[in-house]
Amino acid sequence: PTPTPAAAAGSGGGSIPAIDPGALQDVVALAGQVAAQVDELLRNVHCGLQALTALSVGCIQTYRDGVESLGEAADLSIRAMYALVARCEELDRAMQPVPALAKRIRDMKGTLERLEGLCK
Repeated sequence: PTPTPAAAAGSGGGSIPAIDPGALQDVVALAGQVAAQVDELLRNVHCGLQALTALSVGCIQTYRDGVESLGEAADLSIRAMYALVARCEELDRAMQPVPALAKRIRDMKGTLERLEGLCK
């Protein structure tokens, strides 16, 4: 017959001491505490990651809204600038007869001054 492990260990030079049931219960209790603490730590990490993710999403949405708003403002500004340029061109065309009109007025003024000189 083969000897049992306890008998084989006892027959050698050194013997393995018996396991203390109290120590084993302490190890089991400590392992349960460690597991509970690891669970709590993982819950805290999960909540922290969720909060950071929500904050990141909020920042990205704010950035997106800002970019869209900036694009719309730039588009409106460009349209307003083109309208202003068109109005300036219209004004320039409308003002083209002014130098000729000014010359005619100067000529009339000169003629009136000569007529006044003759009437004196």
